[in-house]
Amino acid sequence: MKKFLSLALIVTLILSLTACVSAAKKTKIKFNKRQLKKIELVESPRHGAPMIVLREKYDDVPIFGEAVATQGQMVNFINKRNKNPKLNCTVEQLVHLYYVEGNREGIRPDIAICQAIKETGTWGYGGDVVPEQNNYCGLGTTGGGVKGAYFDTPQLGVRAHIQHLLSYTSKRPPRVEIVDPRYELIQKFKPEIFGKLTKWTELNGVWAMPGIHYGEDILNLWMQSQMPDASDASLDAANLKVMLADDKAQAYVYRGLVNMERENFSDAEKDFTSAVEVESELKEALFDLALAQENSDKPADAIKTYDKLLAIDEKFVDAWHNRGRLKLAAKDYDGAISDFESALKIETINADAYNDIAIAYFKQKKYEDAWLNMQKAAAQSSTNPVVQENHEKFAACVKIKKK
Repeated sequence: MKKFLSLALIVTLILSLTACVSAAKKTKIKFNKRQLKKIELVESPRHGAPMIVLREKYDDVPIFGEAVATQGQMVNFINKRNKNPKLNCTVEQLVHLYYVEGNREGIRPDIAICQAIKETGTWGYGGDVVPEQNNYCGLGTTGGGVKGAYFDTPQLGVRAHIQHLLSYTSKRPPRVEIVDPRYELIQKFKPEIFGKLTKWTELNGVWAMPGIHYGEDILNLWMQSQMPDASDASLDAANLKVMLADDKAQAYVYRGLVNMERENFSDAEKDFTSAVEVESELKEALFDLALAQENSDKPADAIKTYDKLLAIDEKFVDAWHNRGRLKLAAKDYDGAISDFESALKIETINADAYNDIAIAYFKQKKYEDAWLNMQKAAAQSSTNPVVQENHEKFAACVKIKKK
């Protein structure tokens, strides 16, 4: 009986395969070449954004230390997130208070501000705490309508926040009178954490419950606060970094990013070049340099920079994609296809790569290969407007006939 079942299964498979082959033979793709000459396919956009250099890993970022972001940057960061924060002082005054109180105790003020941003929703509140409390870190709140501690002034609220951080990270008492109502409670009843948590990620599950990614959330905000913008405050901070920083490569990259934001691509290119001269294999500097060269309309230089970057890191998918785009523009179609295929080996779901491979074949009038890759691009993305537009244009020139 089993032999008959096995034989039946084999016969079924053979018939199925025969049917598929037969169906394939009955269809033929025909292209309206006259119509194809009239359409223009749009290339996918450049991949990747300029990259900042951050040497510290999240697990290593200490609570003690000096600020990395300037006061001006933190003011800009808060204003971007909430144009009307519910404060009993100006944003500038609040930031200044954090730097004064934080520096006095050795607590990193820029990251402490990011913790306050997380706790208050950038001073939009909406939870148990109200603006009148000047309570910026949820001191004494336990949920269920419990509002926690009240402080008479913003300065006392900031001081209490800094002192509470100090209670977690050091057994040294505050340098001024204790205003944190929970400082002594931590000291007396929490010996397992009093003065023993020195890293921001060690606050996970301790400061807030469950708080699984509490420290990481704060540090994500901190990273965002350091991304420069086109403001004069960012440029001033960048010039200061270049002047004073021991890590010159990092400082040059930072100023280059400011110049990129200000669309001063020539100076950005100089800064990124200086960073590479200091540290020849700094991937962030090389990638940013290539982007600056592209913006300066120097495609040949950008290709060479991508060459160096990919020699260092062959898994840098955005570099493969961007170099492929430049080769496509230079009519190096085979080189472009090779680069996009390399990107696909790293990132198999990549509608942009299939789209641009299709364009490279299309430019060579290899319409069957172009259509095949355009179909793959469309199959991978139903929301990509470039891919969908190209697929619709191409499909209008394609007829599938049965033999």
